[in-house]
Amino acid sequence: MEKATIKSYQPSRWQELKKDLIRNKSLYLMIIPVVAYYFIFHYIPMYGLQIAFKDFTPAKGIWGSPWVGLEKFKEFFVYDSFYVWRIIRNTILINVYDLIFGFPAPIIFALLLNEIKNSIYKRTLQTVSYMPHFISTVVIVGMIMDFFARDGLINQILKSLGILSEPISFMTEPGWFRPLYVGSGIWQNLGWGSIVYLAAISNIDPQLYEAALIDGAGRFRQTLYVTIPGILPTIVIMFLLRVGHMMNVGFEKVFLMYNPLTYETADVISTYVYRKGLLEMDYSYGAAVGLFNSVINFLLVIFSNKIAKKLTETSLW
Repeated sequence: MEKATIKSYQPSRWQELKKDLIRNKSLYLMIIPVVAYYFIFHYIPMYGLQIAFKDFTPAKGIWGSPWVGLEKFKEFFVYDSFYVWRIIRNTILINVYDLIFGFPAPIIFALLLNEIKNSIYKRTLQTVSYMPHFISTVVIVGMIMDFFARDGLINQILKSLGILSEPISFMTEPGWFRPLYVGSGIWQNLGWGSIVYLAAISNIDPQLYEAALIDGAGRFRQTLYVTIPGILPTIVIMFLLRVGHMMNVGFEKVFLMYNPLTYETADVISTYVYRKGLLEMDYSYGAAVGLFNSVINFLLVIFSNKIAKKLTETSLW
């Protein structure tokens, strides 16, 4: 006699989703403003990307403007080739310098803060290091211009120490733009960027430090073999997110710092798009360059994510 098989009841995906919505309704309510922000300001504007393939004029509108295909991309890469490679080179070099010097800075700062035992001194140092992040970009650039002017504080200090005989015009020398841009960015974001790494360090099991101490490991070896491996997944995720902006440089800061004398090293994709797209009112050209920029960033994220997954088994997806 065959035994009757009883199938266990399995709820459908919609039923599971409904239960999850009811169970975590407060969390879903909290995320609604974030989803709405991205939908309104990041997804809906994608509708306008089609003007990159049109000869757009405001009078005709998006639908009324004629299609030109890849003509704007051809204009960017062929007709303006001299400026293209200059702005791509400048954009990549600024990001590479920031990746080499700026990305490790908050990690090193967080590791150093973790070694401070005096809680009052540690909190004071953290607070002071966070403050530059909340200073407006306009104010930051104003401070840079004042400090690095020909009669500014930096030139006066260097002259008083006998390092310089004549003042240096830092803001009009193309060779000084990248160091000033990257250096001021490190100073501004050092403390703020260390928050995520300090949070990761606080989640490391204290028993791992005790075991390392029993094995005779000093503070340096504990940092090397316990702390850094413990925050490695966080470092990888932050690195991947940073690589996704390799073709982006903050427009405001560059726009406020650069001038025609420093275009050779300071002109980047975002400032070039501003001049061509807004000042010269070639909106389709600006959209085409922006679309190219976004596609490159997207491909960089995918490529770096695959490499990170193979090397560290940590990835965004």
